[in-house]
Amino acid sequence: QLQLAESGGGLVQPGGSLRLSCVSSGSIFSFISMAWYRQVPGKERDLVASIISVGDTYYGDSVKGRFSISRDSAKNTVYLQMNSLKSEDTAVYYCKAIKREAGGSRSYWGQGTQVTVSS
Repeated sequence: QLQLAESGGGLVQPGGSLRLSCVSSGSIFSFISMAWYRQVPGKERDLVASIISVGDTYYGDSVKGRFSISRDSAKNTVYLQMNSLKSEDTAVYYCKAIKREAGGSRSYWGQGTQVTVSS
């Protein structure tokens, strides 16, 4: 069973930066995509950023120009660099991987890491 482990969350002041990490227990070479989502209580989980196997990236409108997704295949890790953080970025951030498997694909989620932006 593939496992994803997020880290790097915490409390930061508005305008500050954080870097989240998502480490996979298996090689990410076979992943179709990896992505970061976030969720606040009472709302749906929203896509923040994603990176596909060929390296193309996607960002939600609210984070464009402030967040950056990247990967290190040698470390089986995807990162989310978050700059110019705002209070509205406060959420639990989840890592998701879509992996090729026999017969199709399967999604995996991490346990989440809390990001709180507050003065």
